[in-house]
Amino acid sequence: MIGVFAALAAFAIDQITKAIVVANAATFSAGISVFPGFNLVFSRNDGVTFGMLGGAPWWSLTALALAICVWLAVMLFRVENAAETLAYGAIIGGALGNVIDRVRYRAVTDFLDFYIGTTHWPAFNMADVFVVSGVGLLLAAPWISARRPIKS
Repeated sequence: MIGVFAALAAFAIDQITKAIVVANAATFSAGISVFPGFNLVFSRNDGVTFGMLGGAPWWSLTALALAICVWLAVMLFRVENAAETLAYGAIIGGALGNVIDRVRYRAVTDFLDFYIGTTHWPAFNMADVFVVSGVGLLLAAPWISARRPIKS
């Protein structure tokens, strides 16, 4: 259940934040400075990470993401480690958040803009945060589970 809850929470947070950005697209398009090094912006990315595969048919990226989500869901229900279930749930929820954007807008809504000087990291969204955090947790899960005492 941890993984399912994580997926639902990641999906909900992603969709709520994107709805706020889309509802205020005119304001966010100009960019809102939050603090030096971080802006809130409105942009759409029809590719994948860093705009790779930009211009690819939206349905192909959607189908790929859904196939990966099915595979991750199978993995989610096979693991017995809480860290891994949380990780799989976060990845699935984030991926499904971006799938919804692709179906609705044919592109993903991005709004988090980090920069140093005039060099900007590609804008991203909360779904991306959950996917990357989930992958990081998945990579750390063996060390996390090894540190927990074994119950007999």
